[in-house]
Amino acid sequence: MQDEPVVDAEEAPLSEEAPLSAHAEPADREVESTLRPRQLEEFVGQPRVREQLQLVLESARRRGTPPDHVLLSGPPGLGKTSLAMIVAAELNSAIRITSGPALERAGDLAAMLSNLTEGDVLFIDEIHRIARPAEEMLYLAMEDFRVDVVVGKGPGATSIPLDIAPFTLVGATTRSGALTGPLRDRFGFTGQMEFYAPEELEHVLRRSAVILGIELHPDGGAEIAGRSRGTPRIANRLLRRVRDYAEVRADGTVTRDVARAALRVYDVDELGLDRLDRAVLTALVRSFGGGPVGVSTLAVAVGEETSTVEEVCEPYLVRAGMLARTPRGRVATASAWAHLGLAPPAGTPGEAAPTLFDD
Repeated sequence: MQDEPVVDAEEAPLSEEAPLSAHAEPADREVESTLRPRQLEEFVGQPRVREQLQLVLESARRRGTPPDHVLLSGPPGLGKTSLAMIVAAELNSAIRITSGPALERAGDLAAMLSNLTEGDVLFIDEIHRIARPAEEMLYLAMEDFRVDVVVGKGPGATSIPLDIAPFTLVGATTRSGALTGPLRDRFGFTGQMEFYAPEELEHVLRRSAVILGIELHPDGGAEIAGRSRGTPRIANRLLRRVRDYAEVRADGTVTRDVARAALRVYDVDELGLDRLDRAVLTALVRSFGGGPVGVSTLAVAVGEETSTVEEVCEPYLVRAGMLARTPRGRVATASAWAHLGLAPPAGTPGEAAPTLFDD
């Protein structure tokens, strides 16, 4: 049996949270950690990335060398952190965890790199947000396993080369386009994470229900999966909230009816939209006639920060086909009007064109 990887730092907070809360509570983070798969064979979904990563790790094991650096790219909540921990577990190595925003100075990174032992895995979440001085130091560390430490200031400053142990960097990013070319090119493998199909999320929920001791009926799992926005992290959080409802207001068993009643209480509708999502759509449709309207104006209308609307709500609304980004601003599609129970005006994006046989 493989030893679990050693974690020497707190896991960096993730950039986007699921509906129901603005930030995960410590207890929720502990539960999420419990639900993480420990080995590659336990990881549900992402079959292409799993196959590719398995080849990278197995070939490295056979050569007896650390695998190439790994970049995992994709929306929040799809398992990038879990895969980083699995890499360390599969290699029977320790993992050091940090985040891009935490590496403000090159010295911060140098201190972390100098403490690595051979074969360690360094995981940097939100690596696209790493400070430029630290990023430039990372180039040399990734290629030559060496860092140059500058001692002194001004004309008298000297650079001292410092060898570091061979390691594997696993970087995670939600915005691969924000990575600089030199940094992106130094990764030997890039895995693009995709949203999960409902059937895959049902598998995730069944596994989580067993771990948490929840009696989950297949129809209850299907109901939760359909409202989870294709994201395992959201599915697991909704499962825990449905469990709360089932224990307090039902017999503890999660059926379809119980799941529907629970998610109604928590303002998660049949498409996975929460209160803020619907507020954005309602403001766009009722206050601005469906748009176009600027995102900052839309944010003021719903009483949220512009970044919250742009980074938390918009990606899913666009993917669900309810909102369109145009050069003039945000526009509600015909699906958004229909979801709110309203008839779209003529010319709305996504509206079916009339045929010759229409009255």
